[in-house]
Amino acid sequence: MSADSSRKIARTYRGTPRNIARLAAALVRGELVAVPTETVYGLAGDALNPRACAKIFGAKGRPTNDPLIVHIHDLAQLDELAERNEAVATVVAAFWPGPLTIVLLKKAIVPALVTSGGASVAVRMPSHPLFRKLLKACGRPLAAPSANPFGYISPTSAVHVRESLGTKIKFILDGGESVIGLESTVLDLRDPRRPGILRPGAISAEEIGSVLGCRVSRGVRAKVSKGKGVEVSGREVTGGVIVAPGMLAKHYSPRTPVVLHARLRKKEVMAAAGDEAVLFVFKPCGVVARNVFWLAEAGDLQAAARGLFAMLRKLDGGGWKRIHAERVRGTEALSLAINDRLTRAAAKG
Repeated sequence: MSADSSRKIARTYRGTPRNIARLAAALVRGELVAVPTETVYGLAGDALNPRACAKIFGAKGRPTNDPLIVHIHDLAQLDELAERNEAVATVVAAFWPGPLTIVLLKKAIVPALVTSGGASVAVRMPSHPLFRKLLKACGRPLAAPSANPFGYISPTSAVHVRESLGTKIKFILDGGESVIGLESTVLDLRDPRRPGILRPGAISAEEIGSVLGCRVSRGVRAKVSKGKGVEVSGREVTGGVIVAPGMLAKHYSPRTPVVLHARLRKKEVMAAAGDEAVLFVFKPCGVVARNVFWLAEAGDLQAAARGLFAMLRKLDGGGWKRIHAERVRGTEALSLAINDRLTRAAAKG
């Protein structure tokens, strides 16, 4: 019997008041709890407790140079963690609670481990009702990256968490399937005169720009290469430190190699028939084969985003030699976010 097979599997809890109180007490003790959010499931620990945060990195196998997002219940906690500027009130009034993470200069109370030694902290106020109840019950800001092994496909259900981290953690709060299915938009607001998107999500640069009354830039990527440390291109990252999660070139990746195509044609599908899967964002017309899959009916971006990670997990467990995936066309926020995740899933390690 292997060491892992002899370990207890995490228990899954429904969101009853009694269970919320029990899991809140576990978080206060420094334990970890996998939690539902509207974006993906997170692995939560007390953001002000360095030992709890170290457990997050350990359970995920996450390198400590990749910072954590801190989740809060109310704006008083934001003031405890970060330095506000003149743009913050406008943005949070428009988009919080919701799938938007804001990067601001941190206060001394935030442990260095949370920010990977950087001077800024990424903060989000989630909208998922169960997670909000848990945040309120424990009274702590919670660091919560995705509840999966580092670099692997993000979880969008309690079952996904149990499959990936079941022997690494004790508690999973089941809040159903994630309604968005992709991680939050990350907005760099350290300098209110130069707001920028660090990671695309369901909220677009244009939406944020419309409430701020200025242009919001987008496009940054960082990667960690063997022997080279952190490599960053695009938007400036102070001192070579990754300021927010989701900026690594390779991420959200199945173990099965992903080949990304601008457009998949019927001849390419037929050439891949047999031991290679073909994934369309929208259901293709006139292409029927056992190796052909799709995320949604034509034009339903919300369903496509919601189903992306679950489909990648399904294909990864299907015994395929490769996964051929087609990019979605369009400039909508979810189109950009889906393409971002597919691009990182297909990146070479």
